[in-house]
Amino acid sequence: MTEAAAASGSLRRRLLLAFVLVALTSVAVMTALALVGAARGVAAGQSAARADAAAAAASAAGRAYTAAGGWEGADLAEAETVAADAGARLVVRPASGGGHGVPQGEGVVVADVVVDGDVVGSARLIFGGDSAQAALRTAGTWILIAAAVGLVVAVAAAWFVSRSIALPLQRVAAMARTFAAGDTAARPEPRDLAAVGEIGDVARAFDETADQLVRADDARRRMAADVAHELRTPLAVLRAELEELSDGFADPSPERLAALHQQTLRLGRVVDDLAELSAAEGAAASLRRAPLDLGDLATAAVEASRGSFAAAGIAVTTAAAPGVTVLGDRDRLHQVTGNLLANCLRYCRSGDSVEVSVRAAGRDAVLSVADTGPGIPSADLPHVFERLWRGRADVDAGGSGIGLAVVQELVRAHGGTVTAQSPAAGGTTIEVRLPLAPPAP
Repeated sequence: MTEAAAASGSLRRRLLLAFVLVALTSVAVMTALALVGAARGVAAGQSAARADAAAAAASAAGRAYTAAGGWEGADLAEAETVAADAGARLVVRPASGGGHGVPQGEGVVVADVVVDGDVVGSARLIFGGDSAQAALRTAGTWILIAAAVGLVVAVAAAWFVSRSIALPLQRVAAMARTFAAGDTAARPEPRDLAAVGEIGDVARAFDETADQLVRADDARRRMAADVAHELRTPLAVLRAELEELSDGFADPSPERLAALHQQTLRLGRVVDDLAELSAAEGAAASLRRAPLDLGDLATAAVEASRGSFAAAGIAVTTAAAPGVTVLGDRDRLHQVTGNLLANCLRYCRSGDSVEVSVRAAGRDAVLSVADTGPGIPSADLPHVFERLWRGRADVDAGGSGIGLAVVQELVRAHGGTVTAQSPAAGGTTIEVRLPLAPPAP
């Protein structure tokens, strides 16, 4: 038996034992209460019935006393019939005979015979057998039968419930171990994913986590390959050029040294981009948050880049609504806007235009950077925020695929979201949504 199956079996046994214990306790308590209640009910009913019979016999004896003018010659047949119907023997004692006030013993019920308001005697019903015990035995038998049936049903339900909980967990655990062993295609079964309740939640959560881990692993592998590619080319050029210089096959001319310097700059840019991405990923712990006007920040970032846009022949405009305040790190949000503007400078053509707008939308502040450039192919659009991912347009533009990844990390650190849209007609819009700052007290 595997470790997962053993753990699941242990869980199933514990659940079954817990359910059975609860069922046993419940059935035992209910049976005891039912027996006690039945005993008291039967006893109370018997006492009431015997008291009623004694009263009826005393009333019949009183009528016989009135008809005979005394106990001499009184016909007690009616009273005896009443007692016989109740399963008792009748004894009538005159008041002068000491019967009145005699204590009531077990199986004996006494009722006074009253005529014209005077107690003239007593009617004593002596019950020979305890009919309540027979009734109680019958009731107890049925109660015990019902308790046994209820216990069997409870145990069966406990077995079914414990099995329905433990088996899906066993399947998910086995699948998780398979996934951890390297089979990244392992996923919960459809019946577990479709399950209602916490079992289904666990299966679906693991399925989503597995997908995220696979995507993260793919991104890590792709990132490593991209970094190696970015570093390999300038390193190969540097090595070849330096070998030629060291072997005396080439002269260290200013042009050749300048080319080598460009390769070192390229290496430095890649390293700087990676360092910037690493800093952005850990930005959440180092943010210096303060209320700031997002429109003023965006306008300042545009003014800082206006010269570069003018040199590239790209028109840039701003449309910032006043009073759109967020709680954020000014330097980091300036970096977000700067990266978005740098992205426009890299891909837009001379004659294109860029509009930076800021507005409030519900509980969010929206920073939008829209350009009329060539746009992003629909196949590339889902990947624009991935680390070191470069689309077909990046081959000519020379981007490292870091800028938008940094933007996404910084926006997430501020509790916001960033999306990209690019219609087929051309142009790209990057929209950043940040929570609005709470109003000042």
